[in-house]
Amino acid sequence: MKSKRLAQGIALHAAMSIVVVICVFPVLWSCVISVKSVGEKVSGFSALAIQNPTLANYARLFQLIPIGQQLGNSVFTAVVGTVTTLFFCALAGFAFAKYQFPYRDALFYFVVATMTIPAEVGAVPLFLIMKEVGLINSLWSLILPRLATAVGVFYLRQYILEVPDDILDAARIDGCRDFGLFWKIVCPVIKPALASWASLTLIARWNDFFWPLLFLNKPEKHTLMVSVSTLPLTDGLATPWQVILAGTTLVIVPSVLLYLAMQTFQRAGALEGAIKG
Repeated sequence: MKSKRLAQGIALHAAMSIVVVICVFPVLWSCVISVKSVGEKVSGFSALAIQNPTLANYARLFQLIPIGQQLGNSVFTAVVGTVTTLFFCALAGFAFAKYQFPYRDALFYFVVATMTIPAEVGAVPLFLIMKEVGLINSLWSLILPRLATAVGVFYLRQYILEVPDDILDAARIDGCRDFGLFWKIVCPVIKPALASWASLTLIARWNDFFWPLLFLNKPEKHTLMVSVSTLPLTDGLATPWQVILAGTTLVIVPSVLLYLAMQTFQRAGALEGAIKG
């Protein structure tokens, strides 16, 4: 029995190690190639050996695209988009979980059903709406259409359902109004869920490519993700992989660091917010 468990443990750790290597290797490879000199090998496992490390690729990257401005665009859309989405998803989840109103269940099921529809299906009508209201080439076009998402509303509602009604009733007796119940009672209780959803949303917003490409036509309005995708694929007779991967590294590293920083909160949110059958 012990030998069987040992074999299962070894197999499990081996499988996890393989998954980790598959996930980490592209990031590591991008980081390494981004500091290699022109002319050094950039393909194969031997490319991980650095002979003459240099930051010239990053200097060239800063010449090709306005990193500072587009980094600011990415930070603005990611942070503001995450805060607003978190607030409205939690507010809607609170209403669906703790209030009775006509057609509540039917409306909630409709919201859940929209999760089965790819977001890209609405690209054309959403583009026409943004054009009609004058938000094309505005960073707000990346924020306003996603003030609340079906997944976020569903996710946070499940947490809020676990908040005892007795606590809310006691707060009402003490004179707490509806928004006070949400802000002072519910939000502190569901902090793990909020932290978990915030980290996932922030990373998704940072990595967003399709919607900025659709709504932002002016280069000065581009996010960092879109700008990196526009880097030239040829420089003379060669492909400047070092510069391209310097841009890739600049996009990847912040999201990796963010995930590592929020890992504790994500784990807490996942454990405490498991949906009970």
